[in-house]
Amino acid sequence: MKLSQPFAEIYIPDNVEEGAALKRATMLSVGAHQDDVEFNGFPLIRDAYATGKPCLGAVILTNGAGSSRAGVYANTTDAEMQTIRRREQRLAADVGRYAFVAQLQYPSALARNASDDTADKELAAIFEAASAETILTHNLLDRHDTHVATVLRTIRALRLLPTAKRPRRLLGAEGWRNLDWLPDAYKVRLDAGGHDSLSAALMGIFDSQIAGGKRYDAATFGRRRANATYDQSHAVDTSEQITFALDMTSLIQDDNASIAAFTADILRTFDSEIAGTLTRANGGASCK
Repeated sequence: MKLSQPFAEIYIPDNVEEGAALKRATMLSVGAHQDDVEFNGFPLIRDAYATGKPCLGAVILTNGAGSSRAGVYANTTDAEMQTIRRREQRLAADVGRYAFVAQLQYPSALARNASDDTADKELAAIFEAASAETILTHNLLDRHDTHVATVLRTIRALRLLPTAKRPRRLLGAEGWRNLDWLPDAYKVRLDAGGHDSLSAALMGIFDSQIAGGKRYDAATFGRRRANATYDQSHAVDTSEQITFALDMTSLIQDDNASIAAFTADILRTFDSEIAGTLTRANGGASCK
């Protein structure tokens, strides 16, 4: 597969032929940056790992040049950081037994430039070559512009494919905004527990980010454990850790579906839920 950006690559841990490597991926995780798949998308890694087969494909959109850095990485140049992050992502693919990892290496500014559809077409080619039933990426309500740009490109890429080639589910995981508040009609609960050692090993590979000034590992474990405990107020925990995700499947079932209307509907539903809670808590009378 021909990729447009310098240093872009498709890495296959077990050296299977490229076409076969992509086709065996029944699950895909799409991240804006190196480490997004491991920090935000662990439930898919966990489920794929449990099969004993390399059936998870990972796709990374950007080159990671703009990451924060401190400590031993304080004086690392953008070019050096890109090399480090590519190497870390390959190692994560080895440890996680991925079917493949495609690092597309777009500069963040270009990834956010909707007038250039090159990345959409490359994503579409990868999606078509794979056989994914589920794609997990960032969510449309994220606070990070490049995360949201990645979701938008993922949706546009999937809309380029024939309906029969599209996954059955498109989910958006938590990142730079928690999703515990999502109305249940939009919320998907993904079990992230039971494999702490694997998760810790994968997160720990990205030393350039953790030692570079951000304790993503501790924060991610804390979020997932908090999600499990605070999910249901009147029931015991059924999972040790949960990652919440936004169900965005409807946006790839109908090419004319408005993304802006979709997010507005979520907020209207949330507003209605709050109003209902206030009324019930006030004995059935509306609050003024």
